[in-house]
Amino acid sequence: MRELVKDNQIVTIVPQDFKKTNKGKVLDVTQDGFRMELKFKPEGLNVNHICDFYSFTENGYLYFESYIQALENNVITIANPVKHRFLQRRKFTRIKFVEDLELTCGDVTHKIRTLDLSAGGMKIRTNENIDIEKDYNLVLKLSEEQEIKCKYQLIRVERDDSGYYTISGRFTMLSNIDKMTLVQYCMKKDMETQSKRENNS
Repeated sequence: MRELVKDNQIVTIVPQDFKKTNKGKVLDVTQDGFRMELKFKPEGLNVNHICDFYSFTENGYLYFESYIQALENNVITIANPVKHRFLQRRKFTRIKFVEDLELTCGDVTHKIRTLDLSAGGMKIRTNENIDIEKDYNLVLKLSEEQEIKCKYQLIRVERDDSGYYTISGRFTMLSNIDKMTLVQYCMKKDMETQSKRENNS
């Protein structure tokens, strides 16, 4: 565990209720796990419940799943993770994501279909001519409980022979919790896809 987490390292913890996301500073590391002092009250965090953990390290963006062994006031003890994974700092996990959504800017609304998704942005397709100079409001529904509201900024637009536009864009005005939620969502979907491939091979 000492190779992954060090004293004073900042770690974000995301429980099943992502709205209860918290963060804290590592107090000490042992062979069995580590203790950390939370910045906020540990609402939504329960002993023995699996949570997602994220932290910036010198090796990249660390991600792992584990559970809380003990909880006392704002200090929690985390068990060693079985598996971990590093994400490159400059590249978020991108997944296939097909949904019919809307982009809005004032009174203007454009119907779009998403093609893929990452915590940094998404690729979309539409037959409507969208003004690349404007930033659009977007509501991204990940599940019945998870909804992300942000701005969508167009970066590149390509038009094919059939008259459809394929657009790449990035998210702006994302809160830290929303960005963490997108990282978590894309990571889990990507791992589910990899597991299915391995089981079918």
